[in-house]
Amino acid sequence: MVFYFSATGNSLWVAQYISNAFNEPLCEVSGFIRKHSAEGLKYTLRDEAEMLFFVFPVHSWGPALVMLHFIRELQLSGLKGNCVFAIGTCGDDCGYTDRIVRKELADKCIPLEAFFSLKMPNNYILMRGFGVDPEPVKDEKLAMAPSSMEQIVKAINTRSYSESQILRTGMSWLKSYVVYPVFKRFVIGRQSFRSTDACISCGLCAKVCPTGMIVMQNGKPVWQGRDCVQCTACIHRCPAKAIEFGKVSVGKGRYVHPVLAGK
Repeated sequence: MVFYFSATGNSLWVAQYISNAFNEPLCEVSGFIRKHSAEGLKYTLRDEAEMLFFVFPVHSWGPALVMLHFIRELQLSGLKGNCVFAIGTCGDDCGYTDRIVRKELADKCIPLEAFFSLKMPNNYILMRGFGVDPEPVKDEKLAMAPSSMEQIVKAINTRSYSESQILRTGMSWLKSYVVYPVFKRFVIGRQSFRSTDACISCGLCAKVCPTGMIVMQNGKPVWQGRDCVQCTACIHRCPAKAIEFGKVSVGKGRYVHPVLAGK
């Protein structure tokens, strides 16, 4: 099984690649959470040959909170030596995301065989100083992604893992064990999203919100409650570019992976 979370399509593309390479089905975790939260997030492995993958974006040098919540609530049964892997997509650096995920899985008695990170286009635009990649950089990352995935698949098939397959650029402890906890505590749940007059009332933002906090009222989106995980799905996937985050996103570009084109 390939459990994945994706906001703008980067991790979806990776999940599809892995699904095709290892003939494992896909499961989008935010939908799984909404469907099964009442009775618990239960999954039973088919047999000892089934491979388990967790694919997700790296947010502020840690796992996306939707995936973190999923791992913490997952009730997995039938685990008998099955191979378990995690893949994080990031703009340039994943910090110690691998260590965080490994510990979270270990707490559930799920041993992680290997973690990989994959460089993909940046999409975080909700703070000053952060923005999407320039077109040449974005195009280069997308062009390199298939060969990087080939290397990951080869490493899994040959059981040859290396620290070089995890993207780090320095100060990983500070990023993942100081900045990431601050992100979770003080940034998550706070949002300044708004729709502009360009809104076409398509409702896509409400459909793609992983926590279901966007509702349509009088044909316009309204962000309710404090469940925002700042995944950026709504702001990037709006076909009319009619969503802003206060004033900080004004004038910044938007990004959606080609796998989501027209969706």
